[in-house]
Amino acid sequence: MAELFAGPWGPVLIFGLRIIDVTLATLRMLLVMRNQRLAVPFIGFFEALIWVLAVGVAIQNLDSVWHLLGYAGGFASGSLVGLWLEGKLAMGLASIRIISRTGGPDVAHALREEGFGVTEFAGYGREGKVELLLTLVKRRQLNQVLKVVESVDAGAFISVEEPRSIRRGWLFTTRRK
Repeated sequence: MAELFAGPWGPVLIFGLRIIDVTLATLRMLLVMRNQRLAVPFIGFFEALIWVLAVGVAIQNLDSVWHLLGYAGGFASGSLVGLWLEGKLAMGLASIRIISRTGGPDVAHALREEGFGVTEFAGYGREGKVELLLTLVKRRQLNQVLKVVESVDAGAFISVEEPRSIRRGWLFTTRRK
């Protein structure tokens, strides 16, 4: 196997291994933030195993610029792949805050029609009365919520956060649309 990694395909193999290990590292760290205790050690095991193989081969071939470029390029590419994959998986929840000057009740109604729970508050901003809407959705539903809000009130202020802990609420008790 040492001949395979030392040969012309070695940098490509290191590049591929680094993409895999950094992708796993990115996903592992994101899952740590979401307190996913079962998946984290499993992913960490394979991440470390692949990393040891890739770094070992890179160190054995420090005289080769191509091996070093494969190592560094795999790291950079793995970061991008990990973030892309996490975005596609869209795990977790999103807490969305919507502040509307004119269309708050209409936005709330449209979101409820789509099956989302919404809490409304009357407020006062710098330029007068506003309506504050709060909703909690699965991250994969985020784009759907944003489209609904922007179709009803294109000028609404929207902020999205990822909640760390959730207890009770309609999202966990009843099935919606």
